[in-house]
Amino acid sequence: MKPIISASELVSESTGARPPVVLDVRWTLGGPPGRPEYEAGHLPGAVYVDLDTELAGPPGSGGRHPLPDVAAFGATMRRAGVSADSPVVVYDGGLGWGAARAWWLLRWAGHTDVRVLDGGLAAWTGELSKDVPAPEPGDFEPRPGGLGLLDADAAASWARSGLLLDARAAERYRGDVEPIDRVGGHIPGAVSAPTTENVGPDGLFLPAEALAARFSALGAADGADVAVYCGSGVSGAHEVLALEIAGIPAALYAGSWSDWSADPTRPVATGPDPQ
Repeated sequence: MKPIISASELVSESTGARPPVVLDVRWTLGGPPGRPEYEAGHLPGAVYVDLDTELAGPPGSGGRHPLPDVAAFGATMRRAGVSADSPVVVYDGGLGWGAARAWWLLRWAGHTDVRVLDGGLAAWTGELSKDVPAPEPGDFEPRPGGLGLLDADAAASWARSGLLLDARAAERYRGDVEPIDRVGGHIPGAVSAPTTENVGPDGLFLPAEALAARFSALGAADGADVAVYCGSGVSGAHEVLALEIAGIPAALYAGSWSDWSADPTRPVATGPDPQ
């Protein structure tokens, strides 16, 4: 199953025998919650899920967006109507980061039938709804381990023995600027791979062949072990999704740079990608 779905495919499936549970995960880094935008208009039947409070734990140990408590995440998904056998489609405002975070969490927690709406809300041409649904509670129970998850020590080892991709903007990787975290730079040995290069000008993911070529050029070839980190585990999930489209499995360092840079004993590299 492809990890993404087009707007036209979603329309067709929504009127079929097994309509998917649709989750609205609109989110902006440093911006206001997406709930007001959701209430102003969302895909028919979509349930709003808040990234900062429901798809992440409180900031602190583990970074700015540590993984949520597993039991709390399961309760959120059941409240949204997700069952073990439910097809799930997640979308956001178009950037894809929030939706990818929900996709990654569900896959990591053992749910296999989950896809991201390619292009997000911007790709949707149908009518929007202001009705807030109250779905029947689902029965989904998280079983963590469905996707690879790294901590800081594992990420450091991965950068030495495998391929660790840094999904942040290149200027943050180089350490030219750091608008959020304690210090700029990157994990020594990591390779710069900005998430923004996973999509085209239309906001849609590049074709699988183009993504495979991109990641192969970065070193993800010949069975290389691949992992990803970003600022706080959100845009990195988008990179893991892009790698999955390309047919390349990858682990995620969920704490990412916000976790790594918070520890002054951890080494920091700056400057351009050595490759």
